[in-house]
Amino acid sequence: MALIEKIFGRKKTLSQLNPQELRKEEILLGKQRDRLFKRIEQISGDKQKIFQTGANQKSPELRKALAQDFELKTQEQIMAARELTLRSKELMTVSRLRMVKENGQRGKAVGRLNLTDSDMAKITQWIQDDGISQDIYQQRLDTLLELGSDSDKDALASGGLTAAGQELMNIWTQMDRGSIKSDQGFEAADKAVRQRRAPEADQST
Repeated sequence: MALIEKIFGRKKTLSQLNPQELRKEEILLGKQRDRLFKRIEQISGDKQKIFQTGANQKSPELRKALAQDFELKTQEQIMAARELTLRSKELMTVSRLRMVKENGQRGKAVGRLNLTDSDMAKITQWIQDDGISQDIYQQRLDTLLELGSDSDKDALASGGLTAAGQELMNIWTQMDRGSIKSDQGFEAADKAVRQRRAPEADQST
């Protein structure tokens, strides 16, 4: 059972959990997501080894066995990727709810504090729907929680991407296309994040 379902199934509703309780769930989800990251990386490495071994083999029998192994690894990779998406959606949900709670305690009226059974059902459905990407889920969740521009300011605490994070995603995409080299990409990413975060630091002082 997904962790978010366990949270929903408690006697305490999700809206009633305090920031400390939400933070504990957030840490647990983060650890689960990190393990999935490593698992997917391991599977990808295994597939590369299988492919290279097959390329070096001339025996049809051995290649057939390797091809079967490659298919099994691919299925395992797909399942792990799906679970990673689920955990990422759950982490985003808990993180954003924690942000709303913390803002409420600081006297900042940002987002809804009370979630209905209908809201919970929608969130669960969106999390489990493979056709709903993380970006679309984030938009729907923010709308449901009535989060506006303030969510971007607190995105690092809420599990979403700030403008700096999105710029990093764009740099990775350019690296995939070969338009930016690895060392240049890191320097560009570091520079972009520093520049984006600088104005926010100035506003907080």
